[in-house]
Amino acid sequence: MVVEARHRLAPLVEPRSIAIIGASAREGSHGNAILKTIREGGFTGPLYAVNPNYDDVGGIPCYPTIGDVPETVDLAVLVVANHRVEEQLNALIAAGVPAMTLFSSSYLEDDVDPPLLERLRHLCADSGLIGCGSNCMGFYNFDFDLSICPFNVGGGAGPGPITYITHSGSAFSSLLNLGERFRVNMAISAGQEIATTVADYLDYALDLPTTRVAALFLETIREPEKFRAALEKAQARDIPVVAIKVGRSEASVGFALSHSGAIVGSDEAFQALCDQYGVIRVSSLDDLVATSGLLALPNRAGPGGVASILDSGGERSMLADLADDLQIPFARINEETTAILADNLEFGLDPVNPCDAWGTLKDFETTFPNVFDALVKDPDAGLGLWLADIRTGTILTDTFIKGCRATAQTSGKPVVLGTWVARQRYDSIADDLMSDNVLVIDGIETALRAVRGAFDYRDFRALPAPRPPAPPASGIVDRWRARLSQGNALSEAEGLKLLADFGVPALAVETAEDRDSAVAAAEAMGYPVVLKTAVDGIHHKSDVGGVKLGLADSDAVAVAYDDLAQRLGPQVLVAPMAARGVEMVLGITRDDQFGPLVIVGAGGVLVEVMADARAALPPIDSAGARRLIDKLRVRRLLDGVRGDAPANIDAVAEAAARLSVLAATLGDCIGELDVNPLIARPDGCVAVDALVVGRAP
Repeated sequence: MVVEARHRLAPLVEPRSIAIIGASAREGSHGNAILKTIREGGFTGPLYAVNPNYDDVGGIPCYPTIGDVPETVDLAVLVVANHRVEEQLNALIAAGVPAMTLFSSSYLEDDVDPPLLERLRHLCADSGLIGCGSNCMGFYNFDFDLSICPFNVGGGAGPGPITYITHSGSAFSSLLNLGERFRVNMAISAGQEIATTVADYLDYALDLPTTRVAALFLETIREPEKFRAALEKAQARDIPVVAIKVGRSEASVGFALSHSGAIVGSDEAFQALCDQYGVIRVSSLDDLVATSGLLALPNRAGPGGVASILDSGGERSMLADLADDLQIPFARINEETTAILADNLEFGLDPVNPCDAWGTLKDFETTFPNVFDALVKDPDAGLGLWLADIRTGTILTDTFIKGCRATAQTSGKPVVLGTWVARQRYDSIADDLMSDNVLVIDGIETALRAVRGAFDYRDFRALPAPRPPAPPASGIVDRWRARLSQGNALSEAEGLKLLADFGVPALAVETAEDRDSAVAAAEAMGYPVVLKTAVDGIHHKSDVGGVKLGLADSDAVAVAYDDLAQRLGPQVLVAPMAARGVEMVLGITRDDQFGPLVIVGAGGVLVEVMADARAALPPIDSAGARRLIDKLRVRRLLDGVRGDAPANIDAVAEAAARLSVLAATLGDCIGELDVNPLIARPDGCVAVDALVVGRAP
């Protein structure tokens, strides 16, 4: 098999020649094991050994150094101790070798500064050397009969439609002997990524005609822009990406001034990335296998819900509960399907979906397949889920298998045979069914999470292209860029004006330096009004008693001003008293890897306690903002409770979309931005407070 254009990773993952540095004739050594693995994998190109202690290793010529090898090989596989890695890397760079694989950990006990790992990174960057590792378990490229792994953990892993890329060596070996349900075209143990990252491998895999799904186990993203580009490529080619990302933490934002920074951490930034590119995020290896396997089937989930057959009334109730937890809909079957079910089911069984088809087992060999086939072929069925505990060599299981096969072949929809509990005694059944595009998933919850992932990917693909609002005129953008680039905090009045210039509804306010000016401003705008301290450096005014609400006349304004001036300073802000509504928060914060994020969440005094917020990579449109809002716990309040009229959710979504344009346009010169609260009411929404911190270039 040949990729249409030779990818820059080709010397690494589809080399024409290989040298093993540290090859050994000693049985049981890594230098001997890697030679056997390469041979057993089917590699037929020139193969050389490099070791000054041998003239021949396993029947192949052995040379003292890489420079003595009679040709410049594509790939050097280093099987050497940590203290020899640096010299060997320099040697292969000098020899012009373009790619390497390095298993060593690259840590030295008595190292110098910079440490070995950083020195190796610089060597690779300066020379252009590409490579897998260090501290990795190697890789397999079954499309090119290539096995570079000293432990040969992937003998039963390919070839197949899934590309598997992982930072974890143990997770690499865990999934490479699962039989037909997780067959891979390529599996990469990326290790410490001193030269080549997950983004590079993913970009390569997306060019392989055999790649239907990419499955990732991630500890970090070392090249964010390249990773985003790879996800965009996957999206353009309709190749689903399923990912585990470990290390969820808010520690990176512990010192943020704004509420938005305090409630959104680096994990939320990664989730925002997943949301933008349709990455299906899972939390366990079981879910990674099941979801990748389902998305790798030739047929994708269609419109509608799950069509399910089972053999238990009690377990049907459990299925309904678990599906509800995951917000998985069941297909709403039509009258024609209902009639077919009624004709096949025994008396007393309901012709509904999900369908309990267990009666007295009269004619079960035709009843179960006929009912399942009708359910899955209903126009509102997106996929078929047959739930049963299966056992090798039983008539009942044989019937279930035949029913799944027949429907998978004729329905044009994915078919899953899910078990109620995880078992270890039906591997042969699972492997045989995969040949007919029926996926067996162990355990009901794992099966349902895979279904949820398939539906999520289907729904993402159905979304229209986003159409965010247009930014303001260039002159307005340039003026605010100059102001924000000073790197200090804006006054609240400036912050509200910034919002208004980008189309976010904001209160019109006045500043005052003395009592008479404060009273005059209040008289001009009409009562009731709010007085707030405007002294520089006070970011959360309510925390220091710096906000006076509901001032109904000039006397109240005068008394409030005197108190604020005495305690906090003479500068105040006068604003109209906003009508009551649901308090939301909008914000912009920065992620070290992915840049500006726009935030929407529950606001008010409990913003950090509730931590009810969602993040998105800007810009987004109002439909995208609405999807964020719909995922919030505060969402129910917006519909109106205890007699309150519903808030205008469309107005909140539009405000969030316009703030996202601000983030996309000026995010590089914004350190933090916090709108708390944004008051949502039936007639719209309005920002009543704004904290904006600029960011110097």
